[in-house]
Amino acid sequence: MTDLETDPILSSRTERAQMRSERGVDFAPPTFETVAEERQYLKEKLAGCFRLFGRLGFGEGVAGHITVRDPGKPDHFWVNPFGMSFRRIRASDLLLVSHEGDIVEGSLPLNAAAFAIHSQIHAARPDVVAAAHSHSIYGKTFSSLGQPLLPITQDACAFFDDHAVHHDFGGVVADVAYGKSLAATLGDRKALIHQNHGLITVGETLDAAVWFFVTMERSCQAQLLAQAAGTPIVIDDETAAHTRGQVGSMLAGWFSFQPLWQDICDTELGFRE
Repeated sequence: MTDLETDPILSSRTERAQMRSERGVDFAPPTFETVAEERQYLKEKLAGCFRLFGRLGFGEGVAGHITVRDPGKPDHFWVNPFGMSFRRIRASDLLLVSHEGDIVEGSLPLNAAAFAIHSQIHAARPDVVAAAHSHSIYGKTFSSLGQPLLPITQDACAFFDDHAVHHDFGGVVADVAYGKSLAATLGDRKALIHQNHGLITVGETLDAAVWFFVTMERSCQAQLLAQAAGTPIVIDDETAAHTRGQVGSMLAGWFSFQPLWQDICDTELGFRE
């Protein structure tokens, strides 16, 4: 993968925008004239991201949530309503929730665990625009080992020295104190393995947060398979760190998500409503 942040061909935002118009491919996140325009864009993209999670089999009953910070109210975030299938969510179904737990927009119920986790992550990390969590099969299986991901593949290197393991499992995350402890363990990293629970990823864009969840889930699957087959060869620290710079930056995460987003836009109906 090209390192979009260091490649001299794509070194400026202006050049990337020009390449977008010439090639029909986005090389940089969009810009907006108004907060209202950006808010609607994020709501539609968030709804589409839930459709993607549903398509990938990340749903598990009523568990799982993705949030995106509101562009006009930085102490508020948009989140899916409690008990609604990922495959059915529309932009108009989303809830706007304050960091105090007030539902400012929307009439459907709020998942208490979603609030407890995401409110504390967003409050602790002003740089985080979005956060993603679900009870995906390989993520929750790998979390039971209580260990970090190893840099055994190029994709796993995105998380080298940039994720943490939270070893304290106390059941369903039902209060903000628990959420605060998760945010503290996450620190300034892009991902968290919550032991006996699952994965949490964050990003400076919604695209990056969701992409990092998808590729972390697959990296968990790859390591489980490799360890079941034998003893995987671990990439050395210097090479893993270099590779992280190529595939693990926030811009690389944003860009890597675009093919998935193109598919959702072409095949899912009604999520923008």
